[in-house]
Amino acid sequence: MPTPDDSELVAAWRAGDRAAGQALVERHYDGIVRFFRTKAGPHADDLVQRVFLVVADPDRGFRGESSFRTYLFGVARNVLLAHYRGRTRDARVDADFSVQSVHDLAPGLSSIAAQRADERLLFEALQRIPLDIQMTLELFYWEDLTIPELAAVLEIPEGTVKSRLHRGRALLEQAMAQIVAPDDARESVRVKLGQWAAQMQAAAHGDA
Repeated sequence: MPTPDDSELVAAWRAGDRAAGQALVERHYDGIVRFFRTKAGPHADDLVQRVFLVVADPDRGFRGESSFRTYLFGVARNVLLAHYRGRTRDARVDADFSVQSVHDLAPGLSSIAAQRADERLLFEALQRIPLDIQMTLELFYWEDLTIPELAAVLEIPEGTVKSRLHRGRALLEQAMAQIVAPDDARESVRVKLGQWAAQMQAAAHGDA
């Protein structure tokens, strides 16, 4: 029996098939957790649940206008931005995600638990660059979204996606320079950034 695709699982879930809903959540849960873990700290679990509640809502759910995974990350982005807009409203400050980082929006947010020093350095540097750019980098390099998929998720032109990716690498290097870390961890992350640059060049030429 063929494995049902995402749209079939969504339809079955909305029709009351809990097993279909569970299968859908299990298929995409790890990616949504990764999306929030570097951006929401202790609020991540709650925001993950909010994403799947939106998916289950017949009035706001998947309409098949993109791949389900692209739609899902779009919902995750909207949930995250709403979360931070709520926080900044409470502080009587307007959020500007093109400028403000997680470090700015949530001072004191606990760092990501990571066993390796280079991973800790990368996570902390990501949290110090503008949130819009952090999302773009992580979705491209960690979740393997294409340029067109990113444009759909982030609701921006493809050219802007490419600009954010190029700018993001430079901003990460600047952020790393402000963080105390072992030299071997810095070198490991620089190698990773070089690999990312090669991926970006391939994507710019239509190879990704």
